[in-house]
Amino acid sequence: MYTLIGNTKTRTLRVQWMLEELSLAYDHIPAAPQAPEVLALNPLGRIPVLKAGEDVLTDSMAIMAYLGDNHPDAGPDDGTGGLSHPAGSPARARQDAMVLRLIDEFDALLWTRARHLFVLPEDQRVPDVIPVLDLELAQNAGKLAETLGAQPFLMGPHMSIPDILATHVFGWAFTTGVALSPPDNLKAYLKRMRTRPAYRRALGQPT
Repeated sequence: MYTLIGNTKTRTLRVQWMLEELSLAYDHIPAAPQAPEVLALNPLGRIPVLKAGEDVLTDSMAIMAYLGDNHPDAGPDDGTGGLSHPAGSPARARQDAMVLRLIDEFDALLWTRARHLFVLPEDQRVPDVIPVLDLELAQNAGKLAETLGAQPFLMGPHMSIPDILATHVFGWAFTTGVALSPPDNLKAYLKRMRTRPAYRRALGQPT
């Protein structure tokens, strides 16, 4: 039994969605960043936090890699084993490369954008950077659509960790007003991902 700490309006959603896809048992504490129960486990106050027995894991992508490696026989019929290719395999290297690409081209840019919109003190914000970031995000979305092509998932015929990450960062972008205008194939892919029962369960929506 796992314990997941963090609310689903954050990167916690990635982990909760993966737990649902893998049909793993867990308790959920929807705490905010810097909440006492978070600080007790992670001095940085960041979420998500996952308790796995006596172990405490932090960072959404590290947690997802852990879950994939430790549950290779779990997961949906359309996913890889554990939603992750085996460590040390060429397929895993390609999967990790896609994860790093999504973090670099979307997650990092969206966090920088948020910092200059409302996170930093007002006198430290640079509003002129927002249009530049939006343009780069839109260009990166176009390139990702080319990579996706006609495949059902980013890595080919089976769902894997990058699909969870991609869906989350695009949702983040849309809800914060980034005009990505994704090509039709990417738009259809994101719609398919957001209608998955496990995704809807993670959000507390009816399936």
